[in-house]
Amino acid sequence: MNSTFAGIELGKRSLNANTAALSTIGHNLSNAATEGYSRQRVKLGTVNPLSDPGLMRPERAGQLGQGVEVSSIERIKDNLLESRLISNTDEVGFWKTRDSYLYMAEKVYNEIDDASIRSQLDGFWEAWQELSINPELLASKQVVVKRGETLLDSVHTRFNGLKEIQTMLNDDIKVTVEQINGLLNNIKDLNEQIVKIEAVGDNPNDLLDKRDLLVKKLSENIDITVDNRDPDEFSVHTKGMHLIQGNIVSGLEATPNQNKEGLSDITWKYNGENLTPKSGKLAALLELRDVDIKSEIQQLDTMTINFIDMVNEVHRDSTNPLGEKGVDFFTENYFINNLSGNYDGNGDGEYDSSYIFRITGGNNLDAKQQAGLEGFITLPTGTGTTNINYYPTDTVEDIINRINNSGSEVSASLNRDGLLTFKGTPSKGDGNPDFVIRSLEDSGEFLVGYAGILQNSGAAGAYNWQQADAVLALAEGKTDFSVAPLNNPSGWIEINSRITSDPNVLASGFAGQNGEVNAGDGRAALAIAGLRNSNVMIGKFKSFDDYFASTTAEIALKGEQAGISVESHELIISDLESMQQSVSGVNMDEEMSEMIKFQHGYNAAAKFISNMDQMLDTIINKLGR
Repeated sequence: MNSTFAGIELGKRSLNANTAALSTIGHNLSNAATEGYSRQRVKLGTVNPLSDPGLMRPERAGQLGQGVEVSSIERIKDNLLESRLISNTDEVGFWKTRDSYLYMAEKVYNEIDDASIRSQLDGFWEAWQELSINPELLASKQVVVKRGETLLDSVHTRFNGLKEIQTMLNDDIKVTVEQINGLLNNIKDLNEQIVKIEAVGDNPNDLLDKRDLLVKKLSENIDITVDNRDPDEFSVHTKGMHLIQGNIVSGLEATPNQNKEGLSDITWKYNGENLTPKSGKLAALLELRDVDIKSEIQQLDTMTINFIDMVNEVHRDSTNPLGEKGVDFFTENYFINNLSGNYDGNGDGEYDSSYIFRITGGNNLDAKQQAGLEGFITLPTGTGTTNINYYPTDTVEDIINRINNSGSEVSASLNRDGLLTFKGTPSKGDGNPDFVIRSLEDSGEFLVGYAGILQNSGAAGAYNWQQADAVLALAEGKTDFSVAPLNNPSGWIEINSRITSDPNVLASGFAGQNGEVNAGDGRAALAIAGLRNSNVMIGKFKSFDDYFASTTAEIALKGEQAGISVESHELIISDLESMQQSVSGVNMDEEMSEMIKFQHGYNAAAKFISNMDQMLDTIINKLGR
């Protein structure tokens, strides 16, 4: 039988339901500007009726309802839209990071015209040209020295600028790894709280919003995928591996790598294996440090070591007014102090490798002459070796161009005497040294009897750097070679201190048969000035001018690409966020409309209770008088 006071209880439930709805609306309005907040709605449901069907049910028509109750408070969220937003956020993080650091790199290259390396190099060549005209004037030699010093200052400045950016990138990698670990631990803490709250049947809406916001921030730093199919084990993956699974975190670590001069690799804490993210801020930092900036430094080093080698080669062959021959214009710092380039790579006290930068053949070649030979040359690459075929109808120039376009880590050219010269280039692999020729092999006779570089054909006569005295494979009595330089020549290049203290040590002419040089002989100075437009093969560039034109344009194009990509991906994110706000965002007009609805509901419930009170008062206090 229905209670006399059932109406009071029914009205009370209505008051409670409308109060909860109004409180939820107030919560929405209060958090309208809160980042990551999703609007919430009260889901109302009817209370179970007074009795269920059965033999003992009251004799009345139908079931008597017992009012309203709050079934749940749910947040309005489109999970599919959220996953799209996360998958695009890492691209924004990637390109924004590239854009900011490439802008710094552009500033290193954006020198004032008169102070740029290219302008200083032009002045250096012009000074040698002037010396060739007036080789007997001390003033002309002083100009060469001073312009050389100014040029080297510019080279050092660019190198230091690029090195500084590389160091900043490495520090940023360490900070970003710590930020990722911090976000993962915060998500883990939220996972534990959410599971506990959901276990008692409640919806932890605010905690879910906080977790979604942390996941979005995590996706800015590293590419991730989210798996929330199991409510007890919310998971985040990267490259198929768990970053977090429920309350288990697989953190990351920045581990110094000695093969990268102490720069840090990203590794998993639990097993030490390397992780290479494909997108996000962390991926951009690694790519900038290990590809872009490393490439810029290597290209600058390549230009510098070739510049040193070619100027010194001519200057050593010339004779100065003091009667000296064999004097270097630039000081050369070798990787090792061993005339044969022998090096103890594993530290066991015995030589086990050969570090040779340049190998020059002993036979004069004509670039336009057909070799009349057939075979293939095997040269080292970043991942192994490559074969360069040559045929009887190929000219020497054809074969050299084929070598330089092969992708090998060796460049070839003819020097001023027509001698075939091989030089080591920067290595693409972390385990191999820069500017070291690692192998030379010829199945035929082009490098053997024709160019005078190797003694024998085939594998038995190949030059291999992974042994001591590898130079014994070179043509005896003909081949000239030089030991590999110390790392980063653009950081240590200097003019010979003897020349800076006494410009008369500088040579401008070649000695005659009597071993003496005429006072007016400027042939050596002219030969050095001629290097300006020679095809000297600085890595992938044919001349010094090619190097400067290409490197400046390359960094500018990279910056332009990053800027355009940032704009396009930010537009995508903006559209997705607008769509998300249309679903999950707090709309003031909508909330006001809902508030009015529940205010009226509250007032109606209060009026209902008041009327029930009057009825009960009549029954209790006024009947029977």
